[in-house]
Amino acid sequence: MAVAEGDSNSQTLSPALAERLRISEIFCSIQGESRSAGWPTVFVRLTGCPLRCTWCDTEYAFHGGGWRSIDDIVQEVATHKTHHVCVTGGEPLAQKRCLTLLQRLCDAGHEVSLETSGALDVSQVDPRVIKVVDLKAPGSGEHKRNRWQNIPSLAPSDQIKFVLADRADYDWANAVLTEHKLHERCEVLYSPVHGSLAPRELAEWILADHLPVRMQMQLHKLLWGDVPGH
Repeated sequence: MAVAEGDSNSQTLSPALAERLRISEIFCSIQGESRSAGWPTVFVRLTGCPLRCTWCDTEYAFHGGGWRSIDDIVQEVATHKTHHVCVTGGEPLAQKRCLTLLQRLCDAGHEVSLETSGALDVSQVDPRVIKVVDLKAPGSGEHKRNRWQNIPSLAPSDQIKFVLADRADYDWANAVLTEHKLHERCEVLYSPVHGSLAPRELAEWILADHLPVRMQMQLHKLLWGDVPGH
């Protein structure tokens, strides 16, 4: 039986196939989220995601894309002459060879961040990579997929992100923040779902509750809207 390219048993593949990833898009833009917001950044968006969040804004990355060698990806990233690189999706860790790509980008001298849903194991990610782990609130419809075992694998340089659709999501996030003492482990980000929760309302809740979190908005959407490639 042939082994699928996304299978973890990549040692059964030829060397050429074992070094490929399915890529939705590679582009240079302004980082709109996380601690690196505002920096010119090359985004490498991998195809595929096992989750189906109700508010997902990158459904076009669930399918399609094209197979690219890791050498080719690293070379294209270099053409943009940008220090910051963000590997995202979809869910990038759904492709096992994402780990190799992250390592290679770090070896090339980039500051590399990984945007991941938090539903998959992050313990094997290169420690040089800044992990931005999205803990899914109930409003996403996928909160039961959160992999709580990931929390001990997070370093102070990593970040935890909550995308919140309403007050119920906010209260849930606060309970998780307190129970796991997340702010003592790494930076915590609260973000409103675009079009569902008014940013000003979230900001006022955070201030009223004196939360040790950073509020963020999606800068790229303020600049370009929902256009892919930004």
